[in-house]
Amino acid sequence: MPYPYDIEIINERATREPEVFARECEAIFNRKVDEVAATIAERSMSSRVVLLSGPSGSGKTTTAKKICDALEGIGIHAHTISMDKYYIRLDPASAPRTEDGEIDLESPLCLDLELLSNHFGMLECGNEVTIPHFSFKIQARDPEKAMQLKLGCDEVVIFEGIHALNDILTDSHPNAFKLYISARSDIRQSCSPFFKRTWTRLLRRVVRDGFFRGTDALETLKLWGNVRRGEKEYISPFKYKADVLFDSSMPYEVPVMKRYALTAFDSLPDDTERIDELRELLPKLANFSDIDPALVPANSILREFIGGGAYKY
Repeated sequence: MPYPYDIEIINERATREPEVFARECEAIFNRKVDEVAATIAERSMSSRVVLLSGPSGSGKTTTAKKICDALEGIGIHAHTISMDKYYIRLDPASAPRTEDGEIDLESPLCLDLELLSNHFGMLECGNEVTIPHFSFKIQARDPEKAMQLKLGCDEVVIFEGIHALNDILTDSHPNAFKLYISARSDIRQSCSPFFKRTWTRLLRRVVRDGFFRGTDALETLKLWGNVRRGEKEYISPFKYKADVLFDSSMPYEVPVMKRYALTAFDSLPDDTERIDELRELLPKLANFSDIDPALVPANSILREFIGGGAYKY
């Protein structure tokens, strides 16, 4: 497991030298990206398909883009494909369902798994494929946004999605490079657990949903329980199949996210979903010193959640 961060050290650095602290955290993250890119390049002779998985709020999309940049720097051209493009229109009569009878939108059976697997194999063989585009607005594929993809020499493709490491896909493609990404470090106080890693991801999701998806904290919290159920059932069981477990958290992150999160969580009603978790989280969040978001570089993973970044999503 990753070594936990210490809130006393975080606050001391955030207060005394926030700019240096932020720069050092980003440098460590970028070194990990470079190491992953080097490993992918080494493995590209045996597989040009990379499968990148991780739970909600892990920063999969930005990390994939940063890996692509690092690969370009060593002469490997990389494409990123969101597995969300392979969603299918669900038939209520046959759709996967949860124990309470609701359609299970977290299930891998919401994806066109057969087409995904076929595309992995075709791309490995150098054949051209048509990547679909699923429109969640119309709940159907939009043929006008489909794209052609064929891998040339010194090219790889990163398929990014929560189900990328599921046995349904990886058993048929054992040579694909497998990467699991999540905020994996807890924060401790005086050697005792203080701030859970799942809270870091919750902060990311609440802030991102508010800024970019028109969803307030109340709605995000209503969904969070089902998201966590899906993670435990469909994502976490497969993480140790990964060739690399990548920790996407950074010690200076909570001090940056704090101001946004406190605003988002302000004045939630007492009957809010998971309000007991919030009552535990919020007092601890208040213990962190602030760091100005202006210190976050444009290519940081944190920009995926707070905006103002160099990447387009």
